[in-house]
Amino acid sequence: MEYRTLGRTGLSVSEIGYGAWGIGGGAWVGAAEDESVAALNAAIDAGVTFIDTARGYGESERIVGKVLRARQDDRIVVATKVPPKNATWPAPGGLDPSATFPGEHIRASLEESLSASGLDAFDVVQFHVWSDDWVGRGDWLETVEALKREGKMRFFGVSINDYQPENALELIRSGVVDTVQVIYNIWHQQPAEQLLPACEEHGVGVIVRVALDEGGLTGRVRADTEFPEGDFRNGFFGGARKAEVEHRVGALTSDLGIRPEDLAATALRYVLAHDAVSTVIPGMRTVRNVERNVAVSDGQPLPAEQLEVFPRHRWERNFYEPA
Repeated sequence: MEYRTLGRTGLSVSEIGYGAWGIGGGAWVGAAEDESVAALNAAIDAGVTFIDTARGYGESERIVGKVLRARQDDRIVVATKVPPKNATWPAPGGLDPSATFPGEHIRASLEESLSASGLDAFDVVQFHVWSDDWVGRGDWLETVEALKREGKMRFFGVSINDYQPENALELIRSGVVDTVQVIYNIWHQQPAEQLLPACEEHGVGVIVRVALDEGGLTGRVRADTEFPEGDFRNGFFGGARKAEVEHRVGALTSDLGIRPEDLAATALRYVLAHDAVSTVIPGMRTVRNVERNVAVSDGQPLPAEQLEVFPRHRWERNFYEPA
């Protein structure tokens, strides 16, 4: 496992982190706790030192806390998230921060996360949505600083609204945020234009989510793929998206000269090829998924000829817009 520094926090984190949304149940149907615990333990055994969870991820915080309390491993960096008070993802424009992250809500949510996990503090606490309209407004920053002084959190971050990477540039330039979490992958290359350079300039750590496009960049989503009833991927890949994904994966793998089953590893290496990225957090609900993903962190960069291929396969689209 290779390690990078999480921006100006100085924290050392594994290149491959652990995205703990899928182990909490809820939107990802089919999570079994014993399997989730085995996968999380396997990831830590393999050198994973960054775990990302959230108050809104069902049982995720509890499961993560159970594993970490049993291991007592002080290398592990744990990040959680405060959901918006209005429970709206992504954050619409024009909202006052009192509707999303008033101080009392931030404090209450973090106390719930600490109680659920059994941990004494979180290394990073992130707002689960963000709008640059909130910079310099509301009492959220005052509350964040108070919680840091109280030892309940070490660093502050935000999870940027899906497919809105420019909607955190003002916050980054303000100097008050330590980390940002953003969607970045072979198809959604927009963060590399402004966000990632801004993070490098201001020493902000970058946590990349959805590097595999919720499975679209694994080579396993086809036009006839079916997901369990109630699984959020039925919406994410709704309409004609599955057929479009299958077509684009075929073109991409052909252009790269790789097999479809090798695409996931290539997609993770693509994200890690950018120097601004601190860690990438794929979901890993099984030990087999852990083994496949951690194997990517071997210090081997992508060949230069492959790096020239990716710009031709950029596919900017928004999950929240019709296919």
